[in-house]
Amino acid sequence: MYSWYTLTLVDYVVVGAAIFASMFALFWLLNKLGVNRETATGYALILPWVLGFLIWNLGPIIASLYLSFTEYTVLSPPTWIGWDNYVRMFTDDRRFWDIMIFTLAYSLFNVPLGLVGALITATLLNQNVRGVGMWRTLFYLPAVLPVAATALLWRWMLGTNGLLNVLLSPFYNLFNVERPAWLTDPKMVLPAYIIMGLWGVFGANTVILLAGLKNISKDLYDAAKIDGAGRISSYRNVTIPMLSGTLFYVLIMGIIGSLQTFTQAFFIQHTSRAGTFMNVYIYQQAFQRNRMGYAAALGWVMLLIILLFTLLVFKSSAAWVYYEGEKDE
Repeated sequence: MYSWYTLTLVDYVVVGAAIFASMFALFWLLNKLGVNRETATGYALILPWVLGFLIWNLGPIIASLYLSFTEYTVLSPPTWIGWDNYVRMFTDDRRFWDIMIFTLAYSLFNVPLGLVGALITATLLNQNVRGVGMWRTLFYLPAVLPVAATALLWRWMLGTNGLLNVLLSPFYNLFNVERPAWLTDPKMVLPAYIIMGLWGVFGANTVILLAGLKNISKDLYDAAKIDGAGRISSYRNVTIPMLSGTLFYVLIMGIIGSLQTFTQAFFIQHTSRAGTFMNVYIYQQAFQRNRMGYAAALGWVMLLIILLFTLLVFKSSAAWVYYEGEKDE
């Protein structure tokens, strides 16, 4: 144990010293080339980030693209097979389409519900009421709680005899229905994850939208009031347009996060007959079946799908996103 810790510490020291030496060398080289001292210092200070991006981000991205065209099991060198992984994905892998539909269906409900819920919560927290600081703290807690811990908590709450079914048992008895098996009935798994997704209404998105609401000038509301606008009219014609840029950001991040759902499904482990999320399927192919090449291909297809939805939102933004100060053509 001591030997392993010592070797790890030495590795960190060596890497840190190498990065520091590279920064000094770059600073010296730029000075020799006639670059002024301030500019040279700036380039030297961003060098660690550039190295980190090239080595730990861009490098693995390029490697995964190459591996997606190979048969790679980790235990043997990758073998080039061309487009076979992609052909197999769309023609032979029956689970791929079920999992893709499951992931897209979840996102179809989770993203709009999360956006509307976060907007309503942020609007309530924007009111001048007693104890608003306490309420803002409570509603931000989901952003700082460990996702794995909350996933295990939801697994307990959604059990057949879990807290949710216990609380709803009077309604079940009233309508003479059995308690739903949220995690073992294939028909109930997707609604269960949608309910879990409502937890994400609170937290970072609410805080971001609250900041956007605070940034709206009160003069605009005063002007609308003078023109005879009521609360609903002011909210529709002042708040929403002025908040559209923030809503655009939250929507983009919500789509990306929803399509990349992993931790909840990984820790809860519902019935496999209902399907699962694409990121979980990628993990299963890579680390449980050692199909690294096929997992890389799945990852790149998922990247293209996320990129497609993101581009569609960007394309539509011209029709509904308003930026203060922009000129109409």
